[in-house]
Amino acid sequence: MQTIRQIVLLRSAIAAFRAEGASVALVPTMGALHDGHMALIEAAKRDGRKVVASIFVNPRQFGPNEDLARYPRREGTDSQMLTKAGCDLLWAPGVEEMYPDGFATNISVTGVSDGLDGAARPGHFDGVATVVAKLFNQVRPDVALFGEKDFQQLAVIRRMVLDLDFGIEIIGVPTQREDDGLARSSRNIYLDESERARAVALPRALGVAAREIERGGEVATALASAHDMLAAAGFEVDYVSLVDAETLDENPAPDRPLRLLAAARIGTTRLIDNIAVDLRNHP
Repeated sequence: MQTIRQIVLLRSAIAAFRAEGASVALVPTMGALHDGHMALIEAAKRDGRKVVASIFVNPRQFGPNEDLARYPRREGTDSQMLTKAGCDLLWAPGVEEMYPDGFATNISVTGVSDGLDGAARPGHFDGVATVVAKLFNQVRPDVALFGEKDFQQLAVIRRMVLDLDFGIEIIGVPTQREDDGLARSSRNIYLDESERARAVALPRALGVAAREIERGGEVATALASAHDMLAAAGFEVDYVSLVDAETLDENPAPDRPLRLLAAARIGTTRLIDNIAVDLRNHP
C-alpha cells in the first residue's frame, strides 16, 4: 500500500490507476480505524476497484469545546489495518496541505444539515462538506463509501454530490455493531468500563422505539420513552427524532422510508446511532 501526503503525488498515483483501466473507490476517514471502517474497505474492493482510504482529522468539523485535541491518532496501526484489508493507497495529508495559507472557501448544505446534529453542533456539517468536497476533487473517485452510522452526514454528502454535479456514486454501508449492539465508533475508546456497559442503552432504546412505532404506537410517546430509557442509563440526551430517511424532515410522511436518529452524551463521550423504521407495510 502506498502512503502519500502531497497532492501532486496523489494525482500521479491516481493517474496510474486510471492508466490500468481501473475504477477508483474512496473511503474517507479520520483514522482510529475499527472493524466498521474495514467493512467500508471490503465493500470498496468489489468489482476490482482500486481503493483509496484517506486519514485526515479535519479541524473544521470540530466545535471550540469538542475533542479535536484528544481525538485518537494512530496512523501506524491504521496503516497496518488498511494494508491487511487490501487497501491500495493511503492519502494522509497534513493540515497545511488541506488548508494552505489563505484558504477561504466554505461549503454549506442547507436543509438536511439544519436540524439534529446540525443544530447541536453549529458549523459541523459545513466543515464536513468542505473537506469531503476537497477529497473528492483531490482523488476524483468513481464511488465513495460512508457508514450509515453517521446518517445525517451521509444525507449531507449525497445532497452535495447531487447539487454540485460531482458525478460520484455514494454508497452507504450498514452500521457495524459490537456483539451487544453498540455501534462501532472511534469515540468508543473514550468510554470507561461503567460507561461502556451503559452505552448499550442507546441501540436498545432505539430498537424499542422503532418496534413501538411500527406497531402503530404514537410517535411522540415512543420518542419520549426512548429519551427516558437513555436518561435512566445516565445519558444526557441531545435528541431522539423520527425523520424522513432522504430529506431528514422531522415531520415525515408515513409512506416514506423513515429513520430514527439519536445523539446522547455519557460521561464526556457523545455517541450517535440510528435505525430504519418502515411503516409502509404496517397498519
